[in-house]
Amino acid sequence: MPRAPSALAGVVTDEGVPERYMERAAVDRSDLQTRLSDATDRIDENVDQFYDRFPGPSSDDLVYQPTDNTDGWTASFWTGQCWLAHEVTGRERFRDAAETQLRTFGRRLEEGNVKTHDLGFLYTLSAVAGYEITGNERYRKMAVTSADYLTDRFWDAPGLIQAWGDPDGPGENDWFRGRMIVDTMMNLPLLFWASETTGDDAYAAIAETHARTNAEHVVRPDGSTFHTFKCDVESGEPLGEETHQGYADDSCWARGQAWAIYGYALAAEYANEPAYADIAAKLANYYLHRVESDHVPRWDFDVPDDDEVRDTSAAAIAACGLVQLATVLPVADNRADWYRNAALATLDSLGAHYAADHEQSNGLLTDAAYQRGDGDYDECCIWGDYFYVEGLVRATEQWRRYW
Repeated sequence: MPRAPSALAGVVTDEGVPERYMERAAVDRSDLQTRLSDATDRIDENVDQFYDRFPGPSSDDLVYQPTDNTDGWTASFWTGQCWLAHEVTGRERFRDAAETQLRTFGRRLEEGNVKTHDLGFLYTLSAVAGYEITGNERYRKMAVTSADYLTDRFWDAPGLIQAWGDPDGPGENDWFRGRMIVDTMMNLPLLFWASETTGDDAYAAIAETHARTNAEHVVRPDGSTFHTFKCDVESGEPLGEETHQGYADDSCWARGQAWAIYGYALAAEYANEPAYADIAAKLANYYLHRVESDHVPRWDFDVPDDDEVRDTSAAAIAACGLVQLATVLPVADNRADWYRNAALATLDSLGAHYAADHEQSNGLLTDAAYQRGDGDYDECCIWGDYFYVEGLVRATEQWRRYW
């Protein structure tokens, strides 16, 4: 199959933007500003408990418990909230917390706890954001080092970044070896940024190669996505798809679709490649045609009708991705306004119907689904909270993105 971005985009069906998003959403900007203020207040309430520690990935009965930054992929979503709160309010309290947390990210690099593709999540919202906000060279070096570790996960023959496991580890689990996942699209901005800050094009070349491989194997012709896809690392031969968190191997996991929308919209800007925006738009249209009437999806678009578990974290990610997509489309393209309408409607619904009760929860959004198959759903998820705040900032403030 040709691997030019335009050819990869050309085989994906475009369902078009649903008509309901062609009218401007009846959303009052002052309501969004109020919700952003409420969110920063909640972050402020949490700072003392999570000053140098982190909320767990998902809540327990809607309450986050503290954890250390020693493993996992979610710590930076709390640090990212602190940076956002600092930028919105100007309060040093949030910056102090974020910079204190950054020491743990430095220790994590020093201790070699870097065997994951999620280095983009971990270091974009902590070190990259920290450098862009403060100009501290130590944070820039930390972020570049994390990008170096991410490139170590790249397999040249299939042209992909392995998601999980240690690619060089003895006795490596064969299920991990050569397996890419849709989430990695949101880890690529770290590599694009590393090329910009160092002048070394190698990082961006790996990011673009992975984006093309993802489009070839993970993006389906109907505009949906697989969760994971495995290739032989020696020959590059495609070996097939499999889900890990979705309903079925051939279903469309809602959060994965959202990762892909946002990831390709970002790749379009970094690479100055309209075909990536075309892919993002087709993915977005698939998502928008299947999202529920209140603009928040069920956790997988192909679950049986009686499974009504939602994933607000997918909705929050998608809202940010839709705004990013609108910024990379041509000025005269009407879809830009339509995608902004969809993002505003989503953010409004999240705030109106899924905001956590501060008397019962220290999170921001309820009804997130981390691992539906493992029973982890109807909780707060820290990345959902982060993207909700980012979405509100994008909708109400002049903001330079961290990604």
